[in-house]
Amino acid sequence: MFGFSEAEVAHWGMTFGLGAFMLYMLFIIGELAYRSKAGKLGTFALFFVLAFGMLGFIAKTILEKLWGI
Repeated sequence: MFGFSEAEVAHWGMTFGLGAFMLYMLFIIGELAYRSKAGKLGTFALFFVLAFGMLGFIAKTILEKLWGI
């Protein structure tokens, strides 16, 4: 597709596409906290619990880069 191999398109999607999706999910969590009037502790709890999976994915990516997997 447009001179890119399937591996290059998949790599781009996994880095930039998934990164953009994660930022959008953070926006959704913030909007949820704002609309529910969660307060500081509630907002922290929402971000901590709902964004914990994204943190694990980012840590996995960093470890793969460091260990050369």
